[in-house]
Amino acid sequence: MNNASTRIAFALGTLSLAVSSTLLAEGPHSVTANIGVVSDYVWRGQTQTDGQAAVQGGLDYGHESGFYAGTWVSNVDFGDSTDYELDLYLGFGGSLSDDLSYDLGLVYYAYPDARDTDFAELSASASWKWLTAGLSYTLYGQADEADGVDNSEALFIEGDFYYFASLDFALPMDLALSLRGGYYDFDYNEGGNDYAHWGATISREAGEFGTFSLNYDQVGRDTYDDDPTVWVGWTKEF
Repeated sequence: MNNASTRIAFALGTLSLAVSSTLLAEGPHSVTANIGVVSDYVWRGQTQTDGQAAVQGGLDYGHESGFYAGTWVSNVDFGDSTDYELDLYLGFGGSLSDDLSYDLGLVYYAYPDARDTDFAELSASASWKWLTAGLSYTLYGQADEADGVDNSEALFIEGDFYYFASLDFALPMDLALSLRGGYYDFDYNEGGNDYAHWGATISREAGEFGTFSLNYDQVGRDTYDDDPTVWVGWTKEF
């Protein structure tokens, strides 16, 4: 599950720090590609690879009007037959002033080799200088039959809210610091599924050697694995 944060600014917890390089920049159009490697794929405070490494990458189209669309893929491990995630997204973003910008987006999270796990989200966010805040809303989702839930109720899921915010700062020596937090408010909350999480990332650009990052994530509810997660990432332009 990729927050396509990046593109839609709700992927604070999916921070793979993928670096984009321009494959096509002609007139109002641009096409970029990205690739990344992380020691753990963490999304909204939760590991998507059972604590194991992931290789990730995507392709993006952008227009000078603010419209964008793209796709992103990563391996995952949910302890079943699901092997990879494929995200498709589009949106529109722009600036209202030098310090204030906005982003509206739609993302479809697909798991082609799994059954009943796809879902779609609508997201809105605003950024002022170093602060970004927004929310995502689940428009449509599928889920495997949950414990104690009739399958007809669990098959189609909608109405979940995810609230998020981040602070991003430039530091000396080409370092960057990102502080993030979020709260997941599930429409179906039997057994206390709702949870909060927070985290931090320190990254450094190293020229032709790519970008390195050190990341920390923590979930604030004991209904989930509440042990802190520390993971590293490396990316390189191509």
